[in-house]
Amino acid sequence: MKRRVAVSLLGGAALAPLARLSVYADTPDVCGIPAASNDGWPVASLADDKFLDPAALCRMADGLAANHANIHSVLIAHAGKLVFERYFSGYDEIYDRKIKNATFDPTTRHSLKSVSKSVASLVVGIAIDRGLIPSVDAPIMSFFPELADMHTPERDRLKLVHALTMSMGLKWIEATPTTGDDNNDEERMHWARDPARYVMGLPIVAPPGQEFFYSTGALTLVSAIVRKSTGKPLDEFARTELLAPLGITDFEWNRYKGDTDAGGGLRMRPRDMAKIGQLVLNGGQWNGRQIVSKNWIETSTARHLEATNGMSYGYLWWQGRSPNNGREDHWVGALGRGGQYIRIVPALDLVVVVTAGYYQDDSPQAFKLQYSVFKDTLQSVSTSS
Repeated sequence: MKRRVAVSLLGGAALAPLARLSVYADTPDVCGIPAASNDGWPVASLADDKFLDPAALCRMADGLAANHANIHSVLIAHAGKLVFERYFSGYDEIYDRKIKNATFDPTTRHSLKSVSKSVASLVVGIAIDRGLIPSVDAPIMSFFPELADMHTPERDRLKLVHALTMSMGLKWIEATPTTGDDNNDEERMHWARDPARYVMGLPIVAPPGQEFFYSTGALTLVSAIVRKSTGKPLDEFARTELLAPLGITDFEWNRYKGDTDAGGGLRMRPRDMAKIGQLVLNGGQWNGRQIVSKNWIETSTARHLEATNGMSYGYLWWQGRSPNNGREDHWVGALGRGGQYIRIVPALDLVVVVTAGYYQDDSPQAFKLQYSVFKDTLQSVSTSS
């Protein structure tokens, strides 16, 4: 299957290999121990957990700090408990405001960029679970009577599932550091009087459901569909139906022209990102409460389409495989520009969250650096576990 995408989702800068650092600032028995809080997270130390090697993770985290990597946080949850949490300092961007020496801690909200898309998938699932959206097979045009003048046989074949799997077949230039100031459809869409009309008016270059076209424009349609179906902007529906049940109250989700920026506008604390990961790992449950149906979790995180860089794609969730010491760890992920991610490894009962500030660097070296945090975490798993 041909893949029509050339966008890097993670960024960074080339650093000296972190594994060379053998000295860490804190001893393993105190390094990265999460502080107990009233946010709903049970916590444990790595020494108590005995599943991950504390010394290896301390070397990894202290290596990031010593090399001035622009990683902002690393959090790890295992077996339903937060077991590792480290924050750093670095360069950040908040919307259009650039901050050179930002310092991060558990209270700092962070830009999720395209991790927002995966959170939006959960919101869609709740709306479908409740019958507010008929199904993923609903035609996109059925939600937009105001676009009646745009009906064509090709557009009428587009379904919600094609937006969720990035397979609408519409020509799209994603905004990346290499596209220039305004030479991308994401910018043009935001400037358009009617963003949904702009997206649906793009040239159709492949049959729907056949090829992977990474498109933030798909999320403009998803956001409008949620608003039209629930009577609330996506962020407000998410607030009451998804985030509040998770105990997530400290977040921002910006809007464009009245609709939630479901493609990249969410900001929340890394601890709350980890809750999203744990919710998925638990089949839609948090603290015994079923927030999203298990069926939606299983369907949305399953492989539906070959994507890019050896990964697959579900309903706004990525799937990947990581070879590690003779085994292959399969993971589900929410990935965002600049180095934001939630990676879930069901077989290891593991959630890894990283935030970073490499928004303007989509080089291979950048990806390698930020992926190395996840790789080092997998390599720290006890061989006896």
